[in-house]
Amino acid sequence: MDAVINSIAGLGNFALYFLVSIVLFFVFKIVYAFVTPHDEWKLVKEDKNTAAAIGFGGAMIGFSIALSGAITNSEFFLDYAIWGTVALLAQLVAFALLRFTFMPKIAERINNNEVSAGIILGSMSVAVGMLNAACMTY
Repeated sequence: MDAVINSIAGLGNFALYFLVSIVLFFVFKIVYAFVTPHDEWKLVKEDKNTAAAIGFGGAMIGFSIALSGAITNSEFFLDYAIWGTVALLAQLVAFALLRFTFMPKIAERINNNEVSAGIILGSMSVAVGMLNAACMTY
C-alpha cells in the first residue's frame, strides 16, 4: 500500500504542471496564429492546406519540445512558468527570423499550399524547439 501512496504522491504537482502546460500551449497557439500573417486555422480546417498544417504542426511540436525542457530543468513552479514564457517568445522569434530573413514570402507560399515551404517552417520550428530546450539545461 505504501508503494501506491508513494507512487501517487506527486499527482498534485503533475496536475499543476500539466494544466499550466496546456494553458501555455493554448496561449502559444493563439499568439502564434496572431503573429503570423496567414490564418493557419482557416487554411488547415477550411482550405485543407497541407503546407499550413505542416508548418503549424511543426510550430506546436517545437514549442512542446521547448516546454518539456522548461519542465525538466525548472527548480520550482515559478521557474517553470518563466522559462515556459521564454520558450514561447523564442519560438515566435524563430518565425520572425525565417519570415524576415531567409524566406520573406513564407506566408504567401503557405497560402499557396507550397508544401516545401510548410516543411521548412515546420522543420525550423522543431529545430528551434530542440535548441531552446537544450539551452534551458544550463
